[in-house]
Amino acid sequence: MQTADKQSNAKSDRDTTAKIRKEIMADKDLSTYAHNVKIVTINGAVTLKGPVKSDDEKAKIAEIAASVVSADKVTNEITVK
Repeated sequence: MQTADKQSNAKSDRDTTAKIRKEIMADKDLSTYAHNVKIVTINGAVTLKGPVKSDDEKAKIAEIAASVVSADKVTNEITVK
């Protein structure tokens, strides 16, 4: 299980997490829950966790992550409240 404290200190992983976070924050249609979703990047693989308001938000965040890294490197563990 990937948790935020397991975040890699590799610059490329930190940059990936920052890019995804920036894209999520830029989308003003997403809820506060979506803006606060956890993003953990380890060796280029991204894990998304946390609650969001809808299936649409869950899909949108996964889509944003997949635009930064390839979709096969994204593990979506987001839950819908």
